[in-house]
Amino acid sequence: MASKDEQAGALLAQQHQLEASEQRMAELDAALSALQQHQAENDQALDSMLEDMQSILDSCGIAFDEEIVISSEVSRYCEVTQEESTLSIGRLSPLASMDFNEQMSWQAYMASVQGYAQAQGIDLSSDPYSRLMTLSQRVALEKRIAEEFSLKSSQCDKYDYQIAGTAGVIGGLIDLAFGGVPKESQLTRGADKLAEKAVENFARFNGWEGGRGNQTSSAISFLEGKFSVNYDQATSFGPNGTAGAVKHMSTKNHHLKSLAHSPCLVGLFFSIINQFTQSASFVSEGKLVTISAEAELQGHNFIAKIFCGVANWFGHLMSDVSGSSGINRNQPDYGRGSGIPIPFYNLLQFMELGEFGQHRQSFAVVCTKVFEQGYDLRHGLGLCVPVLVTELITRLGWMVKQRCYHQKPWSECVPLASNPELRRMLLVAHGSMCLIDGGEAALRSGGDMVQFLLRTNLVGWTRFGHLAIKEMYAWYNAGHIDAEAVDAYLEGEYRALLAS
Repeated sequence: MASKDEQAGALLAQQHQLEASEQRMAELDAALSALQQHQAENDQALDSMLEDMQSILDSCGIAFDEEIVISSEVSRYCEVTQEESTLSIGRLSPLASMDFNEQMSWQAYMASVQGYAQAQGIDLSSDPYSRLMTLSQRVALEKRIAEEFSLKSSQCDKYDYQIAGTAGVIGGLIDLAFGGVPKESQLTRGADKLAEKAVENFARFNGWEGGRGNQTSSAISFLEGKFSVNYDQATSFGPNGTAGAVKHMSTKNHHLKSLAHSPCLVGLFFSIINQFTQSASFVSEGKLVTISAEAELQGHNFIAKIFCGVANWFGHLMSDVSGSSGINRNQPDYGRGSGIPIPFYNLLQFMELGEFGQHRQSFAVVCTKVFEQGYDLRHGLGLCVPVLVTELITRLGWMVKQRCYHQKPWSECVPLASNPELRRMLLVAHGSMCLIDGGEAALRSGGDMVQFLLRTNLVGWTRFGHLAIKEMYAWYNAGHIDAEAVDAYLEGEYRALLAS
């Protein structure tokens, strides 16, 4: 494949040929103009001579008769007095060219280009792009890059900050009023009901026809039998245990300690590995522990086994998302059971650092106790509500301001996070919400790290951290090329070419 420097060098040689051709065309135009001027002068001199001759003949009373034969003496006189006029025009040399044909390879063509460049004194070692464009073209290109393809610092006014701050306060108040610890959160109760409905619908999709007693428990029992896995050990010891390989594992935290139970790419990766290698992977005291666990992965070939492994992983997660099938859900307050963790929350088990609380427990142990008290995926879905409200109000406020205050067309009012002002507004909004959430958690936890994390909206803090990193990157690299914007532009141009 040709490199960019070779392509630019070929373009530079072609540009030199084009300029030489244009110069030769100018020389030809000048020569033709000289010929036309000389011809015009000859025509004028001839017309003047004819007029003089006619005047002399008229003054002498001589009438011209075509039948009169001019004597040889007069003819010789005309030949003697006749003068020749010549025009000197320089001979044009042929233009230099490069060897080219349809059968030659790129290497042969580049050799021809280099030979042409050497003969014509073209320096291909310097930056060719600075000579391929005119000054006005370079200025226009640099202006477009600065406006469309470079990272910009935000230029927010006081109204932008007011909109963002208000959105963050609204989200924070929703989090205060309806959030809290998992067992008290109204948002979590709603998420629990949605999760139970999702489990029942997924079971019906896979052939469950309903059962006696509580429908959710029956659906969970059906899914547990249909999507059984080899990494579902629940305790450190016992029939379904790890023979002591994983410390302090119980039915309340085994979904957290098992990496394959994470509803993210980490969980999918370890699930496929465990099913293929007949093993089970856990985190114990900050270390990765793998034990042997026999299983037979369905499928007659590699692709089929991968598909079955992914389906088995997802189906088993659905059987665990609403707790165990053994919960007596007919009671008014039956508890929530042990669900599955928030995506990537399992990785916190590797953070065996710090000393918190009266018993000087590590951060990993604190996160385990937080999960045991209901901080699972269902609670995380409930925590998304104030975060989404904050996000939507901020984007809607920015869009209305762009349309009504700045009088921009609707096409320029799309609330994309790549806009520097909107990016800063989102940072302020989520920062305000997290400030309220963190303050409330600190006041009500009484210095207990477990209670502090139970009352903290980790979804909101994760979103705030993501925005903070993007804002710091944009601030530090202000004026540099925005690779995402360039990729989006090239993708659009590529799709336009395919559609044409």
